[in-house]
Amino acid sequence: MERLRVSEIFFSLQGETRTVGLPTVFVRLTGCPLRCQYCDTAYAFHGGNWIELDTILAEVKKYNAHYVTVTGGEPLAQKACLSLLSRLCDEGYEVSLETSGALPVSQVDPRVVKVMDIKTPGSLETGKNHWDNIRYLLPHDQIKFVICDQHDYEWTKQIMRQYQLPDICQILLSPSYQQINPGELADWILRDQLPVRLQIQLHKYLWGDVAGR
Repeated sequence: MERLRVSEIFFSLQGETRTVGLPTVFVRLTGCPLRCQYCDTAYAFHGGNWIELDTILAEVKKYNAHYVTVTGGEPLAQKACLSLLSRLCDEGYEVSLETSGALPVSQVDPRVVKVMDIKTPGSLETGKNHWDNIRYLLPHDQIKFVICDQHDYEWTKQIMRQYQLPDICQILLSPSYQQINPGELADWILRDQLPVRLQIQLHKYLWGDVAGR
């Protein structure tokens, strides 16, 4: 029986992506090979509990929700994550995967919405970007850049051009929480007429840095 090390399963409003504000069940898996300087889920690097997939699905079902997000840590660091994603899709959920982009996404079920980070210089983990992943993104997927400063923003524009990212899927620019003024990032986007969506972390504005929200 397949199992995963799980940090938490909780019900909240989606704080990011195009389903922002919608009630969502979050399955947070344990472990991550990255150490981004702005990480707000370092508690998921270690610990957690081993849970069989059937038990995870039963827990998700309790919330009677349509949307499920598998997150971390880095969910793809555990091989059985791929099985969980497919089984959630089989159950009729609208499933999204939040991934750092540091591990291959080629085997992710195509029904899953991949929300893939591209790590900016400000993350201090740019060297972990697995650029080949861009080939496997589908129109319903989303690419996220967390912007820490103006240098990150200019770097992001360059990467968008280099890989023609707006032609692939939706691009999300997110101001790093309490590191950059969201209004300033919004002004840059409008000035440059970037074909992106600005997103703020809704859950941070509702509940602050409370884990499991």
